[in-house]
Amino acid sequence: MGNRRNKPAIIASFVTFAATPAMLDPTLLRQNSAELAARLRETRGFEFDAAALEALESERKQIQIRTQELQNLRNTRSKAIGQAKAKGEDVSALMAEVAGFGEELKTSEHRLEDIRAQIEAIALVIPNIPHESVPLGQDEAHNAEQHRWGTPRAFDFAVKDHVELGARNGWLDGDTAAKLSGARFTVLRGQLARLHRALAQFMLDLHTGDHGYQETNVPLLVNADSMRGTGQLPKFEDDLFATTVGEGEHAHKRYLIPTSEVPLTNIVRDEIVEADALPLRMTAHSMCFRAEAGSHGRDTRGMIRQHQFEKVELVSITKPEESYEEHERMTRCAEVVLEKLGLPYRRVLLCTGDMGFAATKTFDLEVWLPSQDTYREISSCSNCESFQARRMQARWRNPATGKPELTHTLNGSGVAVGRALIAVMENYQEADGSITVPEALRPYMGGAERIE
Repeated sequence: MGNRRNKPAIIASFVTFAATPAMLDPTLLRQNSAELAARLRETRGFEFDAAALEALESERKQIQIRTQELQNLRNTRSKAIGQAKAKGEDVSALMAEVAGFGEELKTSEHRLEDIRAQIEAIALVIPNIPHESVPLGQDEAHNAEQHRWGTPRAFDFAVKDHVELGARNGWLDGDTAAKLSGARFTVLRGQLARLHRALAQFMLDLHTGDHGYQETNVPLLVNADSMRGTGQLPKFEDDLFATTVGEGEHAHKRYLIPTSEVPLTNIVRDEIVEADALPLRMTAHSMCFRAEAGSHGRDTRGMIRQHQFEKVELVSITKPEESYEEHERMTRCAEVVLEKLGLPYRRVLLCTGDMGFAATKTFDLEVWLPSQDTYREISSCSNCESFQARRMQARWRNPATGKPELTHTLNGSGVAVGRALIAVMENYQEADGSITVPEALRPYMGGAERIE
């Protein structure tokens, strides 16, 4: 089942002996690696060397046993040395033996560190296991549509895309952005810039006022621990923008966030949350930065796929048994945004091969874009179960046992601001190039009914 509980004793034993911050249940990695490899191959198309992992684990156990034997022998001989000295006996042979134990112990400790590093390198790139309700498939062609809302508008004039609509009034300027920063950046001006801001404010007010999320303002630069905590590192480092702070041996990286999911979720890293504080629901409007490595030639026109964009993020921290109910609730909160804006959309359940690295189940919301005559992703809502929480050691105290257990973490777009702007521009365009302002946004636009 998807919402499995995790036993702290198992976690502790794995940390003690393997010291690997794995994201999956360590019992799967240690005891069922071949079965896990087969399952990930079938569902994710992901390959990892189970035999190598098993060999490393077997060697680790042997060295651990020998290390304990050496420690016991050293303690016994040390005690014998003390007794022999008290009797005035020669202890040189005993001392030489203890010195030998010390050298072997040192060698064993170095080898254990090396094994742990190798296990960690394998574990860190293993994706989450899909929930049993997720359809099997290799790519988006195998996703399962859940439902649709709204009817796409029938236009009696030639539809323009958002780039044409923005360029006519100088509202959307990719050329100036390219001069300033390069490709995949945009300058917004005038009423279109205000409409963009209005969308973000509207979403925040909706999620905090109606949906019960706590507004949170987070850093845009985070450390490597935060990126590892939510799964961006080490696998997706090429997709991140980074800067180096300090010099020489004191230098360290800071990463521009690809989404505020990273800082929001990491708020509970190394924390134990009391049961009555859950579910913890947070929302943030932030800039997001993505290098888009490997996406060359895809959606390069306009604002569909940018290096810098804005998003209103939703994050929930829950008890394990409540996470799938919360997943449905979160997705519904994102749907309400589109419904209040009057934007036709559909909900899609992603198949195993199309889900994100940390997700066990994901719903995408796709908004209708008239210029493309199709639905395009505008929100992605995922349940990660304990995958991120195990890495972060984000726990809650179970009142039934009084002991800490791993939480479940969820994240979703509530929604992407730039793509919402595109959808509003295209769905509310008029023949003269003006754009009708959706009623929900008019209070944020000074009452304006149209921008032109």
